[in-house]
Amino acid sequence: MAELQLAVRYRPTRLKRLFSFIDLIRWCWLVVLPCVFFAGAGLYLIVNGLQLVIDENLWNAVALVFVYFAVLHISAVLTRPLKDFYVKVSKDGMILPWLISLRYLTRTNLIWQEVTESTIIGVAGSERLVFALDSGRRVAFDVSGFHKEELEQLLLGTELWSTHTRRTAELIDYQAQLQNEMRGIERQSYTQMWEDELSRRFRSTTFLPLDPEHKLQGGRLTVVRQLAFGGLSAIYLVQRDQQDLYVLKEAVVPGNADPAIRREAEKHLSRESQLLCTLSHQSIAKVFDYFVEDTRTYLLLEYINGQDLRQFVRQHGPQRADKVTAWAIEIAEALMYLHSRQPPIIHRDLTPDNIVLDNKGSLMIIDFGAANEFLGTATGTLIGKQAYIAPEQLRGKAVCQSDLYALGATLFFLLTGRDPIPLTSSSPQTVVPEIPAVLDTLVCELTAMETVNRIADAEKLLMRLTDVSLTINH
Repeated sequence: MAELQLAVRYRPTRLKRLFSFIDLIRWCWLVVLPCVFFAGAGLYLIVNGLQLVIDENLWNAVALVFVYFAVLHISAVLTRPLKDFYVKVSKDGMILPWLISLRYLTRTNLIWQEVTESTIIGVAGSERLVFALDSGRRVAFDVSGFHKEELEQLLLGTELWSTHTRRTAELIDYQAQLQNEMRGIERQSYTQMWEDELSRRFRSTTFLPLDPEHKLQGGRLTVVRQLAFGGLSAIYLVQRDQQDLYVLKEAVVPGNADPAIRREAEKHLSRESQLLCTLSHQSIAKVFDYFVEDTRTYLLLEYINGQDLRQFVRQHGPQRADKVTAWAIEIAEALMYLHSRQPPIIHRDLTPDNIVLDNKGSLMIIDFGAANEFLGTATGTLIGKQAYIAPEQLRGKAVCQSDLYALGATLFFLLTGRDPIPLTSSSPQTVVPEIPAVLDTLVCELTAMETVNRIADAEKLLMRLTDVSLTINH
């Protein structure tokens, strides 16, 4: 499971003139001055003709050109931080823009443990988001300097990660109003929103996620915080033996489930979980353990520090065809490994949410759908994201080619920034016409409705992807 990592653009109104001046300077230095230089040099050659060749100062002119381009390149590098004015937040803390650090005489990086309180101050239209530090200093941001959608993400990130920080009632109320405004609903209390969300997700079930500090396996595992939840399952960040971090996936079967079906599903999950624990591949998150406790079923997985591909595309937009093809090759190699096992292992939940780009730039497949399959079998309820589920999997007959369908749907998302329409053969070229035809054809074949029309296996897919990569890059 990947935790969100955000880079939120920050441009406060009171610094608008400064940013405009910085943009003007960069524009003049990196665009206007080179044009003037080349125009002048061309005019000089036209006027002097071949005389320049025999001029004894020719090498001085060459040296001047070299120095000019060296200074131009160095200036571009040095002025980049002036242009990229972002607040960056992660599970570890917050990285401040250089100007904010200078203003408050603090470091550029703040760790959550030193942030004691977060609040909102000021009247409507001129609010400030303030973080109080244990050193007595405060770091403040003008709320108007953030785009509202990114401000909502920033507030959610600080709520999830700064667990030791006291959040004032003013901040909680402001965040609730912002969430309501972003969703186009009337103002309601934060508590009411929470109750409505619980009702929507869990309906009439009695499932409640585990609280932070909850102990499992006789105290060996401690829940740090919840990462995600929905339906009858939840995912947690946990600490084992008060040392290393892991991801814990939980599934709960209602008490009214058919006992015979439940027993069969539990056997299926136990068998598959044991197989998952034997996996060893550089692009697949490790599964360390499977256990049942208090009628809840758990998988203990490797914690990957990075950003899932859905988060990545939301921040950076649709990706280039060559990058998507390179990523597809990595995923296809992992699927070939899984499908070649005896018996073959089907992921069942291959989506942009379950593929993580780690901090080294490599892809990792996470969160196997074994628990989802188990829960769906026991409850008769569809588990998963319909836009990425193959038709045969919806009918309860998942095969290895079902993962290929999910990969094709994932490629559609990476290329277009949109989820595909469920139960259709997806063509990314209909959304982004510039996508190469060879890649569009491949996605269409991967998402064919019938398995006989789909690419046969991961090995053949890898061969096709290699050919597509050569075509695109040449």
